[in-house]
Amino acid sequence: MSRSPARIAHDQALSALRAKLAALPDGSPVRLAKPTSNLFRFREPPPAGALDVSAFAGVLHVDPVARTAEVGGMTTYEDLVDATLPHGLMPTVVPQLKTITLGGAVAGLGIESTSFRAGMPHEAVLELEILTPAGEVVVARPDNEHRDLYFGFPNSYGTLGYALRLLIELAPVRPYVALRHVGYGSAAACAAAIQDVDASVDFVDGTVFARDEQYLTLGTFTDEAPWVSDYTGGRIYYHSVRDRAEDYLTVRDYLWRWDTDWFWCSKALGAQHPLVRRLWPRRYLRSDVYRRIVALDRRYGLSARVDRLLGNPEREPVIQDIEVPVERLAEFLEFFDTEIGIRPVWLCPVRLREPTGWPLYPMPPHRLFVNVGFWATVPLRPGQRPGHHNRLIEAKVTELGGHKSLYSDSYFDEDEFWRLYDGETYRKLKGTYDLDGRLPDLYAKCVGNR
Repeated sequence: MSRSPARIAHDQALSALRAKLAALPDGSPVRLAKPTSNLFRFREPPPAGALDVSAFAGVLHVDPVARTAEVGGMTTYEDLVDATLPHGLMPTVVPQLKTITLGGAVAGLGIESTSFRAGMPHEAVLELEILTPAGEVVVARPDNEHRDLYFGFPNSYGTLGYALRLLIELAPVRPYVALRHVGYGSAAACAAAIQDVDASVDFVDGTVFARDEQYLTLGTFTDEAPWVSDYTGGRIYYHSVRDRAEDYLTVRDYLWRWDTDWFWCSKALGAQHPLVRRLWPRRYLRSDVYRRIVALDRRYGLSARVDRLLGNPEREPVIQDIEVPVERLAEFLEFFDTEIGIRPVWLCPVRLREPTGWPLYPMPPHRLFVNVGFWATVPLRPGQRPGHHNRLIEAKVTELGGHKSLYSDSYFDEDEFWRLYDGETYRKLKGTYDLDGRLPDLYAKCVGNR
């Protein structure tokens, strides 16, 4: 078959990247130079010899008949959605933030309000083209000689190689999404409602404002809307969850409803103050802008200095997503209210599609879990060391039979980490695809922050 110009350009970029990798000194570590990141394990900027992978950001082809897309691994979901919506299609799961990349969502997991039925983004992947640390390019599919890497790549966080091209399934859309915000007076009632969602619902997520104020937002595709709301400027989406029983959004605005205010985290940066809101350019009301501000603050300790000057206690970042079985959700939220106290928090039901599961994030297939997302800082009381609250959360999630995503700070000891994230399978993969250890292992990267 003849190759498209986009595929030819991709293959040329791949050859150039392999040559740059081959030119690195033997045994030297491999790092990528990426313009954006959605990780909260802040590291030093990549060194001068880091591999430039910007050429792998782009949609190579959309097939509206087969409902597939072929994309570069550094393609953002924002660009992918813009390419697929004109065909009446979207990725099966669209993570909440615009600059999350396809390769990042597959290597580091992702979730959103279709996950109660569609699972996670990696479950829509039909084929992965992966650059290994040795400079080899392998194509991994569920039915070929690299099926071990195909199933082991999710949750490997770039420690087994880099996804440079993906072939993914797409799902049909309609022009609008009709929303119902349904309130519940307890976590137990909310969890019961999650288990009883009607088959006609296309999207489910939730917002917890207090012990006795919890909402599920149920979204359904529709061809017509009596009105559409706009939360990309002055109005703030999460306020509407409390204020409106029903709402309508265009499908694109629905997919990015959380990005404008980074859920509710923009409040901590002043972006929700009415005066600041009027002066803040709309094009900068974006999650990637806020994250850069937070990264600068973390690097230079600006807010910590202010707290010290004011005599305020040291604060611990508690920025995590965890999953617990739906029947343990109320127990987790009770613990969370008592020990942590962050509000609001986000809820997102998820059930894996793949019947055999994914070894490095071993959730039982077809069992309903609920992702709980919380992103804030918590004051440390006298005698509490940094990481105190995160350690409490890790222990509770493990006790409840859940899992924690690894995009942020982690504190597991090494034996427990490998027990939770299938160290046996990981070591086999590492021995096959990174025998010389040019990339850090998963524990070193996600806990040691290498």
